[in-house]
Amino acid sequence: MSDASLDSVDIPAVAKRRSRFRAVFSKDRKAQFGVVVLGLFVLAALLAPLIAPYDPNEMTLDMMGAPSGSHLLGTDDLGRDLFSRIVWGTQISLFVGVATVTLSLVFGVLLGVLAGYYGGWIDMIIMRYIDLQWAFPNFIIAVYLVAVFGTGLLNVIVAIALAFLDDFARIARSMVLTLKQEQFVDAARVQGFSDARIMLRHILPNAMAPIIVQATVSVSYAILGEASLSFLGLGVSADTPTWGLILSDGRSFISRAWWLGIFPGLAIMLVVLSINFIGDALRDALDVRESDL
Repeated sequence: MSDASLDSVDIPAVAKRRSRFRAVFSKDRKAQFGVVVLGLFVLAALLAPLIAPYDPNEMTLDMMGAPSGSHLLGTDDLGRDLFSRIVWGTQISLFVGVATVTLSLVFGVLLGVLAGYYGGWIDMIIMRYIDLQWAFPNFIIAVYLVAVFGTGLLNVIVAIALAFLDDFARIARSMVLTLKQEQFVDAARVQGFSDARIMLRHILPNAMAPIIVQATVSVSYAILGEASLSFLGLGVSADTPTWGLILSDGRSFISRAWWLGIFPGLAIMLVVLSINFIGDALRDALDVRESDL
């Protein structure tokens, strides 16, 4: 078996997968809603300097002003424009979600692939650590890490990423344990390919379907995690507008100014719901056990 044959792409399978994606997303109204809403939030994050009418930290004398023509979503207790703060907060929240999942995916998958491929004492050491982390709720781990290393955007990202690492490691390991018994892996070994090449070019691409689904869903969990940490005062600095921090700043005044809790909470809900809808559709599209549409 030649090197080219081992690395060749199954064109009919790729075409069939694309067709399945189109079929699933064309029929799933919730996924379509998720794509549209998430796209609008991503666009708002990219165009925040153009969309936001005010500086998110600019304080005025119009404190706790109700939604009006000059302040679309009202103002908070320091007279800051709530719409501008939510728009700029979209940048931070989405960045935290994507950056956190990227770190978790890279290091979690690396540990899972090593554990599943080599087995033995390597598998035992890695999985005992994963089991230990699995015993604690993700949010508790994130709170502990932030409390130890301090607040700040980078520390929040690292803390949440470490908390989610075990999910990716378990999925990657289970996929590798199955795939390393396949004939194409045996053929690669016969060709004399290195372990790194076999893992990266032959096993990992075939194990990506459940990892992609897990990554999509984890973005919403990461956004919720950042919002929760910021709400508790363990997130980013006070001058950085995030949805959780906006909720935290206005929680004492929600009874007098309903908009301080409704609008940032609605933003969190819409983004998380949209990502979950997309994740459900991806799961259906990538599930090879499902019958062809």
